[in-house]
Amino acid sequence: MTSAVAFDLDALVARIRPVSEEARTAARAALDAKTKPRGSLGALEELAVRVAGIRWDAAPGRLAPAIVLAAADHGYARQGVSAYPPEVTGQMLANFLAGGAAVNVLTREAGARLVVVDAGVLEPVADPAVRPLRLGAGTEDASRGPAMTREQALHGLAGGAALAEELAAEGVGVLAVGDMGIGNTTAAAALAAALLPAEPWAVCGRGTGVDDVGLERKVAVVGRALAVNRAALGDPVGALAAVGGFELAVLAGVCLGGAAAGCVVLLDGFPTGAAALVAARIAPAAGARMVAGHRSPEPGHALVLAELGLRPLLDLGLRLGEGSGAALALPLVGAALAVLADMATFADAGVTDAGR
Repeated sequence: MTSAVAFDLDALVARIRPVSEEARTAARAALDAKTKPRGSLGALEELAVRVAGIRWDAAPGRLAPAIVLAAADHGYARQGVSAYPPEVTGQMLANFLAGGAAVNVLTREAGARLVVVDAGVLEPVADPAVRPLRLGAGTEDASRGPAMTREQALHGLAGGAALAEELAAEGVGVLAVGDMGIGNTTAAAALAAALLPAEPWAVCGRGTGVDDVGLERKVAVVGRALAVNRAALGDPVGALAAVGGFELAVLAGVCLGGAAAGCVVLLDGFPTGAAALVAARIAPAAGARMVAGHRSPEPGHALVLAELGLRPLLDLGLRLGEGSGAALALPLVGAALAVLADMATFADAGVTDAGR
């Protein structure tokens, strides 16, 4: 089974092509012809150009958005690394389905579709609205051994990729990713520390709001996870299996599948950034198809975004997760594409172009 999934992953990676420099150049020229000084819309213009390159289309028009929100539990939670108990993951999954979470509100405001995935919560939720991509009932405690098997990691990647390609086939053009799981910033920190590489203290933050003692405990847990699993950290799939999380495996697969399908992959916070880093290490061409929705206060997030070469669209001090930052960034993506599509040119409007 492992070899079959690995073969599928190799085939997936082979389908991720570079972005189109021709489309980027044409989109930039089109923006320069609009009734404004060159580059005066700043990062909004850069975003439109980036999307044009990702889509291989100088005039991509409006793109339908969806947010994939993957939830899973973590063995790390047994070490007291979070301000919340493990049962909150399942409770929040029910809240997502009831429409009461922040991401539900923000997704509705953005006019997006929300796809909720059970990647491995402790107690599965029997609801047809949940996409079951379960890899197990939560990971093992990675500070004592591997979080999951390599086979589980590969199945997570394959499942996430298949979901992304399914959504793309249904017309989704902007594929945002979000996460939920008590202990997942610890998994993200361990994964970032392994892949960057970086010291545990450099990537660990307060997550859900742990105090100084809790932060010290978190740093120590990440250090133990790296030490115990050192032999398995030599490749991105091995690192994901050793110290990552089930939802991170699925989301890394979503990033890969979205990149292969030509979607704009819109990232949320630190855990999704760590998943994206796994995807970019597996398939370097995937990184050019990503957009960072925001930058969280987690210190590891800024390091991951720098490694991916991504400039965040927003910096609002968000640390909720759930895809909330990505949902807030969706209107910016829409605005950038609207300017490219609808703004008048100098010639059309009869406005004199000063050429600068």
